[in-house]
Amino acid sequence: MSDRKDKIVSSIGLDNFIAKYRLWSNSQKKVAKALIKRLQTEDIRYVRVTYCDQHGLTRGKMLPTKEFISTLRNGLASTHAIFAMDSANNIFLPVFTSDGGFGNAEMGGAGDMILVPDPTTFRVLPWAEKTGWVLSDLYLKSGAPMPFSPRAILAEQLKDLHKNGYELLIGLEVEFHVFKIDDPHLTMQASTQPPEPPIVSPLAHAYQYQGEQNLDEVAPLMELFHQQLAALELPIRSLEDEWGPGQCEITMEPLPAMQAADAMVLMRSTLKQLARRHGHLVTFMCKPGLPNVYSSGWHLHQSLVDIKTGKNAFATSKKGADISAIGQQYIAGLIKHARACTTFSNPTINGYKRMNANALAPNRAVWSIDNKAACLRLANAGDPSVHIENRSGEPAANPYLYFASQLVAGLDGIENERDPGPPLNDPYTQTDKTPLPASLMEAITALEESDLLKNKIGETFINYYIGLKRHEIHRFLSTVTDWEHKEYFERF
Repeated sequence: MSDRKDKIVSSIGLDNFIAKYRLWSNSQKKVAKALIKRLQTEDIRYVRVTYCDQHGLTRGKMLPTKEFISTLRNGLASTHAIFAMDSANNIFLPVFTSDGGFGNAEMGGAGDMILVPDPTTFRVLPWAEKTGWVLSDLYLKSGAPMPFSPRAILAEQLKDLHKNGYELLIGLEVEFHVFKIDDPHLTMQASTQPPEPPIVSPLAHAYQYQGEQNLDEVAPLMELFHQQLAALELPIRSLEDEWGPGQCEITMEPLPAMQAADAMVLMRSTLKQLARRHGHLVTFMCKPGLPNVYSSGWHLHQSLVDIKTGKNAFATSKKGADISAIGQQYIAGLIKHARACTTFSNPTINGYKRMNANALAPNRAVWSIDNKAACLRLANAGDPSVHIENRSGEPAANPYLYFASQLVAGLDGIENERDPGPPLNDPYTQTDKTPLPASLMEAITALEESDLLKNKIGETFINYYIGLKRHEIHRFLSTVTDWEHKEYFERF
């Protein structure tokens, strides 16, 4: 009887999928072996097998540990039709056709892709009893990378960077809102697509930027956030009460790009889940449609590190210089391709409400030395820790796509030895400089015109992404807004 059981192939994934296509490195194999022992030692009962979708959201399945162990050999099947869904989970591609609308014969009929857990990302969730969590890479059944996987797109860009002897170092500085839930709107009538959001109220009054009194009001929740994030081994550097009602900020120590992207995904999921379990709502929406709220941004700190020496490639020993020649060229690339890259730093219609209406948000593709009005701020000029801060992004951005687009643009600046020109330390007066897109519509048009991003990231993905965003834009333009009703209803 036992012999027959041993010969039964697991129904999880495809038999021996990971080894067959050599999808793990030696280090991943070693970590996976140790992980199986850890699951048994710590009596982990469930594991959430997740991945990052096109919107930067985590999706996946919860498996009993016994079944999860099978995924470390076979992977886990899950429909790739999710990549045909817009931000409201509306399907915008003909998924039941022979290519699913993706232009790929392996993706027809809303069939399955294979999730391959990355064992190095495994964590035990401190708020969920005896539950583990792991991020996955996505593959087609042929063993080929799933062409629309954001994590795979960043990995591909990092391969080229690593071949040139550099690592991209990322520092996360992320603003978000936390509100008390007064009415969760959990009714069938409110379960529309998308659903009616909860009615909320602020944790404290606003506009006392970094005031200790406000900080103390939000401290119990922020302390909970820190304890849980630290338990997940995320290198939290600071937590603070921000500008508007319910607005907070978290920063992390610099991490290599892939680790930073994984950390961003995990942090956003953690904060949202923790808050909800305690009767609160965390939102990374840039500007919620609530009275007196202030827009949230995602300031992305970045530099290149020499892999052999560990030294900052942006640092310089040249007397009187603020940044190395490579650093200047990287900045020039970011400026040159800023309009197209804004599609990935600001991927939602809502994100442009900050850029259009907020005097503290950048609106020109310029750089400065320590002037926070600029899109690109040179921080710690002349110091060994010198780096560039992109201040244009919104906190809802997909980190893998955001980082990949920045890297493509920056490396183009280095490869072509571009010159960013002198730093502009009065950015508001630079009306002759290239404006950042004022809407997602403008950004998508700039992306469509970008030969660089099409060549480096691939036309297949770029055309898919343009189609996705145009579908969301069409839904928005087809909906009557409160602004329109107020503007026209009585007057006309």
